[in-house]
Amino acid sequence: MSDLKLKDLRYLVAVADTRHFGRAAAKCFVSQPTLSAQLRKLELYLGVQLIERRPRHVTLTAAGEEITARARTMLESADAIVGLAQTRRDPLAGQLRMALLPTIGPYLLPLVALKMRKALPRLELMLYEYQTEPMLERLHNGDIDLGILALPVQVEGLSTRALYEEPFVAALPAGHPLAARARIRADDLKGETLLLLEDGHCLRDQALAVCSRSGVHEKQDFRATSIETLRQMVATGAGVTLLPALAVHGAYGAAKGLAVRPFASPVPSRRIGAVWRKSSARGAAIAAVCDQIVRHSGLDALDSGK
Repeated sequence: MSDLKLKDLRYLVAVADTRHFGRAAAKCFVSQPTLSAQLRKLELYLGVQLIERRPRHVTLTAAGEEITARARTMLESADAIVGLAQTRRDPLAGQLRMALLPTIGPYLLPLVALKMRKALPRLELMLYEYQTEPMLERLHNGDIDLGILALPVQVEGLSTRALYEEPFVAALPAGHPLAARARIRADDLKGETLLLLEDGHCLRDQALAVCSRSGVHEKQDFRATSIETLRQMVATGAGVTLLPALAVHGAYGAAKGLAVRPFASPVPSRRIGAVWRKSSARGAAIAAVCDQIVRHSGLDALDSGK
């Protein structure tokens, strides 16, 4: 077994994830010929074909699928060994791969990133942005160490910690009659045209849940790809929307043509939390990052875990 190298197993997993030799090579930081040659050597060593190579299409054989599943487990264990050793040397040093939702990262990071660097100077945060499902998949696969998203989520094999409660606010065209009020209720939006993000964003589902009983009708021919698109469409008078509080923090709240109004009690909100693998050896670093988010988000801290 001395010829079975973890490096080759990483190449195989990368091909399984990308279904493309070029993208797999880029992911592994090697040339495509190198990756392809090593995988052929792996097939020769094992004595079975792992990959079906066809023009513009890469698939795994049945043996390839089974071996890739085992390889993922081996690589996760190997990474855990390295992480454990690093943790023993200095639990708050080294790389920590953290992903955030697109509706969280641009608004939370400016509040906490600098403070994290000062509080945790030896910790190198590698930042990514994914929607919920891809984020959970990458957590399970070991591609990232920590996810920041909206709770609850399906957490088999994962641990979660609630960080803060983020209220929603109503975003209205500046000349809208409701803009004259200090606070509004969800029922006040009855009959309005609701602008939402495209499918796959949990913020879309959360906004629909808040407005579903208020007689608000969604604009069917429009799906925004980002909060910034929503903001601009509201400013043009195309409709109204719900935004998370941090998305209207500071300069974001002064967008031209936009009026932002808080909701009266009971205030709709979303719960933001952290999620990571239960088997992770980076527990101390994850806890330290979560502590910084709780401390500096500027919202009601929940700081509970399980």
